[in-house]
Amino acid sequence: MDPTNRTPDAARPGEGRTGAETPGSPVPPGSPVPSGEETGQSPAPVRVVQLVAGDYLLTVNPVDGSEIEPCPPGRMPPPARRHDPDARAERDRAAVPPPPAGAARSGAPLIGRGEVRERLGRLLSRGRSVRLTGPAGSGRTALLDVLAADCAHLAPDGVVRLNGRHRTTADLLHELFAAVHHAPLHRPDRAGLPAAVREIGAVVVLDDLEFGGAALDELLDATPECAFLFAARPDVPAPSADAHVEEVVLDGLDRTECLELLETAVDRPLTDEEADWAADLWVESDGLPLRFVQAGALLRRLDGAAAEGDAADGERPFSIPENADDPVVRRAPLPRGAAPAVALAARLGDSARETLRFALALGGEVPHQAQLPALVGDEHADAAVGELFDGGLITVVGAHYRVAAGVAGQLAGADWSEGAGERVLAAARHYAWWAGHPSVTPERIAAEADVILAALTALVTSGAPGHPAAAVLLARTAAPAFAGALHWSAWERGLRHGQEAARLAGEVGEEAYFHHELGVLALCTGNLGRARAELEASTGLRGVLADKRGAVASRRALALVADRSRPAPAPTPVGRPGGPAARPRRRPAARAGPRARRSRRPAASSPRRPPPGPRPSPPTRTASPPRPSTAFPRRAPGRAPVRPRPAASGVAGRRRGCRS
Repeated sequence: MDPTNRTPDAARPGEGRTGAETPGSPVPPGSPVPSGEETGQSPAPVRVVQLVAGDYLLTVNPVDGSEIEPCPPGRMPPPARRHDPDARAERDRAAVPPPPAGAARSGAPLIGRGEVRERLGRLLSRGRSVRLTGPAGSGRTALLDVLAADCAHLAPDGVVRLNGRHRTTADLLHELFAAVHHAPLHRPDRAGLPAAVREIGAVVVLDDLEFGGAALDELLDATPECAFLFAARPDVPAPSADAHVEEVVLDGLDRTECLELLETAVDRPLTDEEADWAADLWVESDGLPLRFVQAGALLRRLDGAAAEGDAADGERPFSIPENADDPVVRRAPLPRGAAPAVALAARLGDSARETLRFALALGGEVPHQAQLPALVGDEHADAAVGELFDGGLITVVGAHYRVAAGVAGQLAGADWSEGAGERVLAAARHYAWWAGHPSVTPERIAAEADVILAALTALVTSGAPGHPAAAVLLARTAAPAFAGALHWSAWERGLRHGQEAARLAGEVGEEAYFHHELGVLALCTGNLGRARAELEASTGLRGVLADKRGAVASRRALALVADRSRPAPAPTPVGRPGGPAARPRRRPAARAGPRARRSRRPAASSPRRPPPGPRPSPPTRTASPPRPSTAFPRRAPGRAPVRPRPAASGVAGRRRGCRS
């Protein structure tokens, strides 16, 4: 769809619905359900998705709340199969962001990393797992890109690219399962997930790892056939001593390598002034390659301004020398310090500058380039991503872009934060419309989950009037898409932001919806206590509002929680090994001893004798010491009872020992 052309049929899910509306018949997964037919407005399609989560059949209903029930045997998905080579190639393309529109330079060359590259390649070829640590801006992601290409043929399942930002161990295991197997609308539960990923043999390249210790051990133990290449900051907890993970530290470049990187970026020799500036930059930045990528972009822009001869602004920095072989002579002084991003951002184009402002307002998340024309108001704004990436102001994070490390801090002192609240509100309204459009698939919405969640966070924490209501609308629209795309970590975060926004806005009905969805999510993940609390809160709120259909949906889910919370029945005692299960039986009355028969005689005060017929079972003799209960095999019907004889060992021997 074209995000710049809004159509009248894009409305909020469930908008225009009345209480007299009756639920429709079950629909196949992904089919839109019309609503609002009793109003005079055009019906807004509702995206309903059915999926299998463990042994549950989950119907994601954005109107009244998701419905969950035990999955019928006929609806269980077939065994997952591995992706074929074409699907794996598509998976690899989806793991990286699309190339920027317009004419953008290729990535910075990999200078000074040859030794580390060879060492990591050797370790991975031996099946070892490695953790690469380095500060932000040290070039971890660029090195991972090269190593992913080097290791493409080492494992049967190829190379799997994952991103650990805001991901837990369970999230990464589910993403690994989805990256290797073709299992649409199927999410294994906690019990079935280890078996589903145990046989995966791949080189897993995991960038931005955020955990270590026991959580990392769990990830490694669940995937014994995989070799991992982790990339993390130095402040991330280290692996445990038993993890057997090699540690490789990525330091900054030396002075010669930084000068080489800068000369490669500008494609010409450096002047003495530029070389001195680069030396100062190397000292202050500890040789981080990102700073020299930004410095090279700044020098290219200054060279371009001199070549165009643009002296209208009175800041012409260059004079073109008469000899073309000599380097250019600079008139304006170069910026000092390790912050070339400020001078570089000041020379951006209008669309790139506005895109950078949107990204800073959204916590550093850059909207997809297809959304920029609608947000910025320029039909050619999609080329701004290439301009920002070329300048080193944004970097790759997973399948999208994010403001590079340190750029937000360098721009904090300028006026780049002015109007951030209005930009966040505009972005939230645009994404709420876009996510509710019927032509947009849940997978496309989940691909922009980081931007949507950043907008929700900014709206909930801003405290500005109208922001909580906009957050409710955005969460109400995007959260069901996250669930349908099996991006459940984003689903949970979106629901929690929506519940808090609904509480701040005073929308009780929406708050009940978010409580219901959180309860269903907790039930799917096996957290019965949280599921009960959320569903009881939803039932109470919907009862106050007299929302009958919503209350019925919450009560059904609550009944399923009560059913799953019942204790398991006690196991049946088992007989001797190899024999059938048996219950302990009483000793037959016919074999009772003489004392037992005398004890059943009536007392002297009662001369009457018992009537003829079968005698009742003898009572337990209280004078004898207690005997341990022992399970015996059940005798076959028709056989006479046989009194067990004492034995020196076995069960009878143990019983005799108890009496002694």
